Amino acid sequence: MSEPQTQSFQAEVRQLLDIVIHSLYTDKEIFVRELISNASDSLEKLRLKQLTENAVYQADLPLEINITTDEEAGTLTITDHGIGMTREELTENLGTIARSGSKEFLEALKEKGDANASVIGQFGVGFYSVFMAADKVEVYTHSWDESAESLKWESDGQTGYTVSEVDEEQRGARIVVYLKEDEKDFAKAENLKSIIDKHSRFVSFPLSLNGERVNTVEAIWLKSKNELTPDDYKEFYQYCAHAVDEPRHTLHFSADAPININALLFTPDENHERFGFGQMKAGVSLYCRKVLIDAEPQGLLPEWMRFVKGVVDSEDLPLNISRESMQDSALVKKLNSLLTKRFIKHLAKDAKDAKSNPEKYEEFFERFGRYLKEGIATSHENHEALADLLRFQSSMTEAGKNTSFAEYLTRAKEDQDSIYYLTGIDRNSMEAGPYLEAFQKRGVEVIFLTDNIDGYIMETLREFKGKKLVSADRAEIDLDELPDDESKLSEEESKELVEWLGKTLGDKVESVDMGKRLVSHPVVALTPLDAPSGQMRAMMEAMGQAGPEPKARLEFNPNHEVVAKLNALRKDNEEVAARVAGQLADNALMAAGMIKDPSSVIAGMNSLLGSLMK
Repeated sequence: MSEPQTQSFQAEVRQLLDIVIHSLYTDKEIFVRELISNASDSLEKLRLKQLTENAVYQADLPLEINITTDEEAGTLTITDHGIGMTREELTENLGTIARSGSKEFLEALKEKGDANASVIGQFGVGFYSVFMAADKVEVYTHSWDESAESLKWESDGQTGYTVSEVDEEQRGARIVVYLKEDEKDFAKAENLKSIIDKHSRFVSFPLSLNGERVNTVEAIWLKSKNELTPDDYKEFYQYCAHAVDEPRHTLHFSADAPININALLFTPDENHERFGFGQMKAGVSLYCRKVLIDAEPQGLLPEWMRFVKGVVDSEDLPLNISRESMQDSALVKKLNSLLTKRFIKHLAKDAKDAKSNPEKYEEFFERFGRYLKEGIATSHENHEALADLLRFQSSMTEAGKNTSFAEYLTRAKEDQDSIYYLTGIDRNSMEAGPYLEAFQKRGVEVIFLTDNIDGYIMETLREFKGKKLVSADRAEIDLDELPDDESKLSEEESKELVEWLGKTLGDKVESVDMGKRLVSHPVVALTPLDAPSGQMRAMMEAMGQAGPEPKARLEFNPNHEVVAKLNALRKDNEEVAARVAGQLADNALMAAGMIKDPSSVIAGMNSLLGSLMK
């Protein structure tokens, strides 16, 4: 046998090791993942080598990874029957940082500063993460080439490394990790199994711990959809989502532009946030070649898609040395955009297909529609696509039946340039209120919105397919003229009453007018078009951003008996008439959500009744 060869680390190499061990990794358990990934890569290379070479050393050895632990000795051993290494390859692969490249690496880190991620991946130093937990590491190896030597590489990660010839080794590599005294928990089988299950469950080759197979769940996202059954998807969903229900949606796709990606996404059957269980965490894990990069990657999906479960795998990810974060924010945005658009497209197809089974999408929207609205509120990019997925009742749908913006437009009048909506507590209150009457008289559909964020969503959207979204309680709405009903007031009387009401109500309102909107109500309070809605004002107040309260524009109904009697009363008893006018105005303002303290309106009503019953 040849003499052992010892090579010392230079000062810059020790500096580099310090960076690798103490700075680039945030979690010591990552070294287990790195060693398993290296073993898997070695087996993959051997499998390819078998296709091109006639003779491979110990060809009958199975392509698998075996890990054994020794708690008493404080060691763990990782063995693979992969491609193995020659003497030159040992130095090339495990001595990478001992070459001149280490200086280049350090200079690149210094030059890039916080942006060093773009250069880390160019250097194969992941193996050295083992020294976060190890006092010493031994690597026993034999190349696939039968004529190669059986070798041992040994290092403490500080002074240097030694390469020596040993007795016959099996093909592949056997890595013995001698753990530091305070890191010997890594030699406990239960701890190691937990780490493997978290990071390396889906490696391509059989992986055993102390003789027990631990990677029994397949990476089915890399398989063809034709190879999989609904039960396969159900089993995998329950595994990755830690769930017992069945997935409501399954989206399995691959793409190679603008980035290579394999994704398997699921929608749960139920939304637990709506039962008060707190906000869900991101449920889609990021993998690279079946190795977990991040179980809860930030920015991979928009916040509103946090209910989605599954995995995303890409071979194109430029990762830092510890594989713990993605390098390029532009790449994250590409992934985010691709996944979001594909998921929205999948929901749109489901909504379209649901015409033959409407209950399916309706049930999804009932449970998860709040997330779609959140997406509209936080992401302008997908506004219209998400808006097309919204569902709501309207004045032209049966109670309990929903419609969409697109369906609304099929019923809109030919020259209608707006989509009208109302916000309220429930359908009944909006149908009984004063704002719907003018639209019903003209056969114009009005959407009913009852969610407390719907008004904000409409103001965020502003339009759909070129049609403005307009609240039906706005003052500037221009409605078609209809044949006049027989007015209870003459034109002159209406003019005089408007003038008197303006003086009597003073600065309580912005203006007073006689209008043609109302049928069964005497007066309505209309919000100026440029003023925020009641819901928007409430949200602004909650965020401490409340501005001045907008003043309403009152529109009285000249065909209403109460208005006619008010006009007569002002001539007989102006004082009481003024109190009646004030009460009518307060009622209208309260119905419009423009009075914060309803008790004042009730007090005024009681006072008025008292004066009338004297």
